[in-house]
Formats: sequence, C-alpha cells, structure tokens
Amino acid sequence: MSERQTPVVLVHGLRASRTMWRAQVEALEASGRTALAIDLPGHGRRLGERFTMAGAVEAVRDGVATVGGRAAVVGLSLGGYTAIAHAARFPQQVAGLVAAGCCTRPHRVVLRAWGAAAAGFARLPDRGAAVNQLLVDRTMPPEAAADVGAGGFALDVVEDTLREMSAADPLADLARVTAPVWLVNGRWDHFRGEEARFLAACRDGRLVVVPQATHLVSLVQPVRFTRVLLEALDAVDAAEDARAVSQDPGGGPADT
Repeated sequence: MSERQTPVVLVHGLRASRTMWRAQVEALEASGRTALAIDLPGHGRRLGERFTMAGAVEAVRDGVATVGGRAAVVGLSLGGYTAIAHAARFPQQVAGLVAAGCCTRPHRVVLRAWGAAAAGFARLPDRGAAVNQLLVDRTMPPEAAADVGAGGFALDVVEDTLREMSAADPLADLARVTAPVWLVNGRWDHFRGEEARFLAACRDGRLVVVPQATHLVSLVQPVRFTRVLLEALDAVDAAEDARAVSQDPGGGPADT
C-alpha cells in the first residue's frame, strides 16, 4: 500500500452544504487523510450569494489550493457536475475524480420541469421549507437528515442553478479529464439514465453502482459509499506514486 495520502475535497449537492459530508470527512480523517468539504456559492456559509458555475468551479479550485494544490475531488449531484467541470478546466489540480449521482445530461425539458416546481415552492409562505424538510426526513436515515440540515438549506438558489446547468456540457468536460474517474450511482438513482454514455466519455473511467441506494448515495448508504471512496483513493495514491517517479529527473523514488 502506498504511503502517500492524497488530500480530498468534497463538493455538496443542490440546496445542501458542506455538512452533508460529515460521515465521509470523519472516515477520511480517521484514515489519516486531509479532507475538506466546501460550500458552493449560494449554499451553507455562502448563503445569499448568487450561484454561477464559474463561481462553483472557483470554489473547488480554492479548496484544492487550500489542501496543497492537488487533490482527489469528490462531488454528489450538483457537486458532481461541478467537480467534472473543475477537472476539465484545472487538470493539474486533480489526482482523481469521484462523480456521484450525475450521469444524466441537463436536458432542457427536465430543467424546465425542475424550474416550474421550484417556482411553485417559492410562492409558498415559507418558500418551500416545510416541503423540503418533509422530503429530507422521508428519504434519508435520521443521522443523514441531521447532517444535511446542520448547514441549512439553500431554498433560493434553484433558479440560478438551473439557468447555469442549461449551459453545462458534462460529456465534453469528461472527455477532457485526464485523471482517473469513478462514476458512482445508487441502484435506484433517477440520474443514472445515461451512465453508459458518461462512462464512454471518460479517458480513464470506471462505474460503480451501489446497491440499495437512491440518488443521494453518500447519505442513504454512507458506509458502502465510503468504502467505494476509500478504495478509489488507494488507486489514486498508487497512480500519484507512479506519477511522482516518472517526474523525478533521477529516475529514483520520489519523496512521499
């Protein structure tokens, strides 16, 4: 096993925040890794900012810089699409990419339907807070629901996000990613409809389907997801070792 411990940056999904990654951050830190969960614009500690994909990619870039300038980047749903976009634009920062719950292109028909639903929730007196909490409580284990809720919910960011996603091209971005890629989907994820196409777009990709998991795979099956993540990181560490040796002018083992 490699002595290298590649840092990890984790990117949350829509309306959530960095706190959704509590279980994974604890497991990664227990294994000796540096782990940083970030907030995207309009979410968590950045609530009130306008969401843009450029700003989201910049948040990931800054997160990777914080942990040393090169990391494995892990994202779920919106975080997965953001992580893919970041890896395509800043390949030197990405040692490995784990993109979960994001194997469907942002088709305009789907985005319009999401937009109509979001507009309806926004007209409610509480802007849809009660409905959002009900969905969280009914679709997640209690501990996961508490983790997601700990950072607050970004109820006003959906319109900006859908507008930005309408211009996203994750397949083209994946084709530009030079790092190894893990596409991770829950068995019952409604966002896995194009996973074969997404896998084919990767230069160096593999697909993992987690049993008994829905779209929010890291939350509903945290142990299984974390196991997949740790196995992926072992492979990333080995690849980073090989990369360091190839870049060593003397041809000897590089410092770890």
